[in-house]
Amino acid sequence: MTLTPAFLDELRARTTLSALVGRTVKLQRAGREHRACCPFHNEKSPSFYVNDEKGFYHCFGCGAHGDAIRWLTDNQGLPFMDAVKELAQAAGLDLPAPDPRAAQKAERAKSLHDTMAAAAKWFEEQLWGLGGEEARGLLDRRGVKAETARTFGLGFAPDSRGRLRQALSEFGDAMLLECGLLIAVDGKEPYDRFRGRLMIPIRDARGRVIAFGGRIIGAGEPKYLNSPETPLFDKGRTLYNLDRAGAASRKAGRVIAVEGYMDVIALAQAGFGEAVAPLGTALTEQQLERLWRMADVPILCFDGDAAGQKAAIRAATRALPMLAPGRSLSFVTLPGGQDPDDYVRSAGAPAMEAALTGAEPLVERLWRHATDAPATTPEERAGLRARLAEQADTIAHTGVRAEYHADFKNRFFEQFSRRSAPPPPQRAAQPRGRFGPRGWQPPEAPPGDEARAVGTGGIDRVLAKAVLAGLIRHPAEIARHMEILGSLRLADGALARAFEAVVDLAIEDHALDHSRLVTILARSGFDQVANDLLRADSLPFSFTHAGADPSRAAADLDEAIAVMVTLPRVDAALADATSAIMAGWSEEAWSRQQTLLQEQQRLKARLERLAHAEEDGDALG
Repeated sequence: MTLTPAFLDELRARTTLSALVGRTVKLQRAGREHRACCPFHNEKSPSFYVNDEKGFYHCFGCGAHGDAIRWLTDNQGLPFMDAVKELAQAAGLDLPAPDPRAAQKAERAKSLHDTMAAAAKWFEEQLWGLGGEEARGLLDRRGVKAETARTFGLGFAPDSRGRLRQALSEFGDAMLLECGLLIAVDGKEPYDRFRGRLMIPIRDARGRVIAFGGRIIGAGEPKYLNSPETPLFDKGRTLYNLDRAGAASRKAGRVIAVEGYMDVIALAQAGFGEAVAPLGTALTEQQLERLWRMADVPILCFDGDAAGQKAAIRAATRALPMLAPGRSLSFVTLPGGQDPDDYVRSAGAPAMEAALTGAEPLVERLWRHATDAPATTPEERAGLRARLAEQADTIAHTGVRAEYHADFKNRFFEQFSRRSAPPPPQRAAQPRGRFGPRGWQPPEAPPGDEARAVGTGGIDRVLAKAVLAGLIRHPAEIARHMEILGSLRLADGALARAFEAVVDLAIEDHALDHSRLVTILARSGFDQVANDLLRADSLPFSFTHAGADPSRAAADLDEAIAVMVTLPRVDAALADATSAIMAGWSEEAWSRQQTLLQEQQRLKARLERLAHAEEDGDALG
């Protein structure tokens, strides 16, 4: 059938979205809208809103957004056409006349589902029958309880070339072949694909069997044999246990991706029902998107051996272009090269929970992998910096990309600044001052404020002053942020020259302390600037105060620099998105504007917390 835009608009208009969402989510009235805690991610205060007038829902926490059709596909796992049919029936709308070919295809899919359901039932009967003793013994050795096996619908394929074909003869060879249950070679008699294997049904989001995974019971290869791709089964878009893990992940506030079926089953038996697994391939972009629908930061807990860790890095690299504010990955490496199945059975659920709680952030995993190779020579260090920059450049979101560049640069200088002095920052087409026998000498023709404003990106002057004050109080921190500081372009000429002077001094003298830096600045004509910046009551940050705890001041200064660099970029992108909306509204532009607004608010809140943290510290003191 052909669904015209007019039909879909009428369908949405006849659907009261709050009533639809309210079937499964407890909504509260909030003016003209309804609100609730978001069903797509775990939160304590409501940020999920439903607007009946406009016909959409939106979460300001995770960005989930859609209409009535999207609600049924994303929240309840319905295919698009099933969602349309359900809404049309409730609204009393007749669907457009079906396309005969589409109807035939739908009927064919129904028959395929019936065939797979019959196969799953037959395999299960074999497991618990007289011939399934060896398969049940394998489950016993792997610690899988009978109750767990029944929950997951495990079965057994006898070691026979024709038992399944005979049992399901009513469906015909053609249907069994299309489902991937039989194999036909060169026109010869078809025979059963799965023989002598423990059978693991693979289900879609609605719980319908669409494929099987078969584990060899005795000796033989391959250890696991999966169904081929069929009209029902696209292994790159499917995750094992997706149908059961959805509700569990919402309750737990997380989702765990592991490598294999038995890992999922063992974790579920131990109380971790939010585990899923790819199907014999590396995680695909489509599978990552499915994981992010379930949790903002999925946990990847692959096998601890070398192959498992390579798979984890491949997933990390594949995820980079898709990162967004609040959307990332984390990683768990189990001790002794164990897989989750072995570990949860030997160490127990509390140890597994501790490992999951201590999951490693994506940026940490990438850095650790990059620095596994030696970087003892200048050439090796240059190669490391280039590889890290290339990885960060693959991130599509400008704000997240900037954060990764800054984080990688900070880590690099922190690790290597003691071994080799970082190179002076390169500033194309801008003459630099220098320190000579008579102190700091300005460039022969210093550019004016207007020229310096080009490329500033709107850096906040007050925040820049606070950061400069922090660097003067803590000169050891300059090396960690050398490249960022060296690339700043400030509109305020006096402030820009003071930044230049401080950075140049740190380049020339790595052992520089606060007192010596202040003395040299005074000799170089910056005594008034330094005195103004160092007044304790002028700037409300820990790193600008003389008596602050050094470790706290360093952490707060890191945060302030990150915000100072990122906020102007977000402001500029937000201005572009708003201009795009003014030029012609589109949902894509609106969605981008909302995402950027959230990112802008998050950055401002980070800055506010830094200032309030200092006030709280003063009160406690």
